[in-house]
Amino acid sequence: MDIRTAQEQAWANKVEKGFNVTDVPLEFGLLTAEVGEAFTAWRKRLPDFGEELADVFLYLVALAEMNGVDLDEEVARKLEKNRRRAYARDEHGVLVRVTEG
Repeated sequence: MDIRTAQEQAWANKVEKGFNVTDVPLEFGLLTAEVGEAFTAWRKRLPDFGEELADVFLYLVALAEMNGVDLDEEVARKLEKNRRRAYARDEHGVLVRVTEG
């Protein structure tokens, strides 16, 4: 499944079930909570870690839809930008971007 299709299906589910489709700050809060659940699942090595990551993704794509962002296009654009960037380690061993891309 591509990102665009997932975005459309996540949005349709929210509308169908009567979930939040207008309150952006609330949606960011819910997304943050899902990230916390995913972290807990990872930290405790719970079997539902993958499902929690899927929840994070679904909240993210619904948030994109709520704001008119085609996340499929944005991810492709960002991946290409990241491919063109170059990094080098500074004197402390930290990666620092040396070309923008």
